[in-house]
Amino acid sequence: MVKLDRLINILGGYGARLIGAASARDIEVRSVSMHDPTAPAPAIADAFLAVGVSELSHAVALAARAQSVVVLVRDHADIPVSAAPEGIALLLIEPGVSWSHIAEVVYGLVFEGRETEAGRGPSDLFALADTVAAALGAPVTIEDARSRVLAYSGLQHETDTARQDTILGRRVPEPVRELFEQRGVFAHLATSDTPLFVAPSPENGLRGRMAVAVRAGRELLGSLWITCDAPLSEARARVLTESADTVALHLLRSRVSADLERQVESELVIQLLEGTPDVTAVFGKLGLPPGECRVIALQAHAHGEQHAAILLAYERATTGFGWSRPGRSTLFGNTVYTVLPTSGNPEPAQEWLREIIASLPDHVVVAAGVGGPATLTQLPNSRQEADECLALHATDHRQPPRSYDESWDEILLQRLRTAATAGRIPTRSPLAELSRYDQTGNTRYLTTLRAWLETQGDLVATAARLRVHPNTVRYRMRKMHEITDLRLDDPRKRLAMLITLAIDV
Repeated sequence: MVKLDRLINILGGYGARLIGAASARDIEVRSVSMHDPTAPAPAIADAFLAVGVSELSHAVALAARAQSVVVLVRDHADIPVSAAPEGIALLLIEPGVSWSHIAEVVYGLVFEGRETEAGRGPSDLFALADTVAAALGAPVTIEDARSRVLAYSGLQHETDTARQDTILGRRVPEPVRELFEQRGVFAHLATSDTPLFVAPSPENGLRGRMAVAVRAGRELLGSLWITCDAPLSEARARVLTESADTVALHLLRSRVSADLERQVESELVIQLLEGTPDVTAVFGKLGLPPGECRVIALQAHAHGEQHAAILLAYERATTGFGWSRPGRSTLFGNTVYTVLPTSGNPEPAQEWLREIIASLPDHVVVAAGVGGPATLTQLPNSRQEADECLALHATDHRQPPRSYDESWDEILLQRLRTAATAGRIPTRSPLAELSRYDQTGNTRYLTTLRAWLETQGDLVATAARLRVHPNTVRYRMRKMHEITDLRLDDPRKRLAMLITLAIDV
């Protein structure tokens, strides 16, 4: 199930264009049918794919017979806006986009586009858990390969403490996981499709369990658990095994839907960050509210785990599909970028970062930065600022992530350093001569000059910074004038020297 508005926005990223105006874009699309030339009539469905239908009028007539709210037709350049049918959204598919690709997108969104309390994934996975629980007369839990809860049945009679803690924590408690590990439960699930009985453990608040692997081919997707005091009969065990196959299909479709949305979202966000003439349309496809946004840049590293940390951070940033998430993200290279609608206050962006960082394991090291507020056309600038703030944060992970609002001065100095190092520094400049004098004479003229420049020529402040007497500063300044032509009365010379001295800091 998916809103018609969302379906139109997502398909827009695949070359589909809406003709006319859909009368009610908040309609829920729950079913899909495809044109079958051998069938006497099209199957009734909310979305109709007019595959192989060359005439627009024929496609619209078929969609009307199917009682559809949206029809997808191959695009022709000569189709006028007036051709839009009454009460049916008409989406035209570009000739270069294959029907198989469009069909995969539509089926994925319609059948797996629903949100759940658990964050994302098909809501009917909970309904499936209830169905299995009713068939077996026992509470059911569906978990992923990492023992995280994906769905659970509403049937709660004769439950135990371990099940309650698992549901509340959305994950099997660590003592229970260790018990399963010791008993070889996980090893069995990894290699066998036969249901396994797990004996009770009163000290861990655990009644008996029957567990079966949920597998797609050789890949372990997760596991299906029921609470029971003794091994199931052969007939009931068969129901459990068949239910695991059904769960596998749901998880596979959920994965396709999740990966699809990530891909569409990622491509659109990259367009915003790199700049695009069609920025308003791209922004609209992402479903973000109008107004200023900030770009957040995040990198994550874990010793000995190549790419694992940044992939996990991207997973956390994109958890909660649909339009419940405040921002839109992409994984570009080794950096997760998120476009987040915000006002002038950087605190919402900082709070979003804190939540992402808190969701990562303790051993993951994160560097992050928040760009300044930007209009749609300024998002590439905000991305650059986020990258620069990230670079600052990477030098000291103990500090909170940086935002451009508070770090603009350090970033500006870094830009000046970068510009200054783009070419060679003159070897006969006053600074070069003083540097050579310091090296041969073991003096501190450059350090003194920089302190004098930073304090705007205040001898007392310069002396305090260097922890020397003001007369020592006067002596050093006089000697520097004897060594080289400083020209400290020239404002541009002073500025150039200050920037040059800042390069090596």
